[in-house]
Amino acid sequence: MNHLVLTVIAQDQPGLVERIAKCIAEHGGNWLESRMARMAGQFAGILKISVPAEAYDELVDALQALQGEGIRVLLAESGIEPSCTWKPIHLDLVGNDRPGIVRDITRLLSEHGINIESLVTEVLPAPMSSEPLFHAEAILAVPLTLSLELLQTRLETLADDLMVELNLRPEV
Repeated sequence: MNHLVLTVIAQDQPGLVERIAKCIAEHGGNWLESRMARMAGQFAGILKISVPAEAYDELVDALQALQGEGIRVLLAESGIEPSCTWKPIHLDLVGNDRPGIVRDITRLLSEHGINIESLVTEVLPAPMSSEPLFHAEAILAVPLTLSLELLQTRLETLADDLMVELNLRPEV
């Protein structure tokens, strides 16, 4: 069995996921996991599938042929999952929107060897003032050797500089 990770992007429309799922199923593939969303009229997703070795080439060709229907598919071989040398931590951040928030937070995380497992961001109007508020939620893979107290201190210092509220808690 081979495993593939697909990245899909297309103009959003009804039946899009069904066309991708049909293509995978018709070639003996199995849909294992996915994350998908619609944003600004576009549909984007990432998914992991398995496919028998004998059907691999035909499935790859069929997925690439979806380009003719306006569905762009980027394929990658599934990597080896690293051994668990990290702990999952949930990060929640809210503050007045401004350019550079994601850059500054991710720079600090990268400097400490922290991987971002998932990240969701949005800008919404504040309840009372309607000023734009930036909100981010992330699941972080924090190395077991990194003290959570040290991470909390460094993030709080940065949060003060960025004028955002930031909370960390163990992921359950």
